[in-house]
Amino acid sequence: MTGLTRFAQSRLAWYLLGGSALLLEATALFFQYVMHLNPCVMCVYQRVAVLGILLAGLLGSIAPKSMLRFPAYLLWIVSAGWGLMLATELYNIQSDPSPFATCDFMPNFPESLPLHDWLPQVFMPTGMCTDDVWGMLGLSMTQWMQIAFSIYLIMAVVFLLPLFRKAK
Repeated sequence: MTGLTRFAQSRLAWYLLGGSALLLEATALFFQYVMHLNPCVMCVYQRVAVLGILLAGLLGSIAPKSMLRFPAYLLWIVSAGWGLMLATELYNIQSDPSPFATCDFMPNFPESLPLHDWLPQVFMPTGMCTDDVWGMLGLSMTQWMQIAFSIYLIMAVVFLLPLFRKAK
């Protein structure tokens, strides 16, 4: 068993995954409530994707060497892929504003899961998708989220690869 395989099957790896997602969620709330940057509906959807990664970290940490890790990996990959797709779509809206490229004002959550009603402080959009209000090192918040979701996807692949290697 390689060091990477041992680490991928450790609780620490899953705690780090969940902790990084929790840090992103806290950062989003900091931007919203301390810096007064209003999230758009696409930002709210990205928060849901990050929440999926957080839940994957919690699920994987329960029994990291059991079969339970496979649904956690699936949730991790689906959430990161969906988040990357959303961040890319939002970047396209912001970089080429057009009256035809708009987003909804209200989130389109399933009726059985109205997150914006249950926890409006986190999941209620109050901004516009065309607003590009923050940047760091020449990159917008949306570009940073593209990077974050890409890293999550790459790490999922890196952690899964040892499982598909033939045992020597």
